[in-house]
Amino acid sequence: MATQRSKPRSRKRRRRAPPGRALAASPRPEPREDRPARPRSVAGRTSPLGTYGERPPSPFGGLPVSEIAIAGGVVALVFGVIRQGGPALIGGVVLCLLGVIEVTAREHFSGYRSHTVLLAGIPAVVAEFVIVLTVGPPAVRVLLLVPVAAVFGACAWFLRRRFLVARQARLAKPQPLVD
Repeated sequence: MATQRSKPRSRKRRRRAPPGRALAASPRPEPREDRPARPRSVAGRTSPLGTYGERPPSPFGGLPVSEIAIAGGVVALVFGVIRQGGPALIGGVVLCLLGVIEVTAREHFSGYRSHTVLLAGIPAVVAEFVIVLTVGPPAVRVLLLVPVAAVFGACAWFLRRRFLVARQARLAKPQPLVD
């Protein structure tokens, strides 16, 4: 005879009702109008990995150069994929890469948000490319992983330490009060 299975229960903890009384569904309280809402940017995060404060300003002023470069790179990348390779594909990848590097490096080195893995991966890929161009593809491809992993590890260690220094400097600066 087959055993009956019970329905899976929700993992959400429920409040226990006092004996003899059922819980009534209470509507969410409406936000009070007399109390100003706290802005999201001032909400205190204590996580060292999250964002803190305002995004660092662009070195190009109000002109969104990085975003335009990424969008143009995507257009060139799609055009290059449709034409099955060529200069448009390579140009699209390079243009996207330049825009992404600018944004991530600015956020990382200012202590706003950590992009350690992304920024450490770029020199590792360049090292792999240079090794393959100069020596040629190795017979055992795992051997290529050794110098690339060393470059990645060294860059990741340096970038993480640099981010922690920048984050500490950002935390030490008093945040401007938002009215």
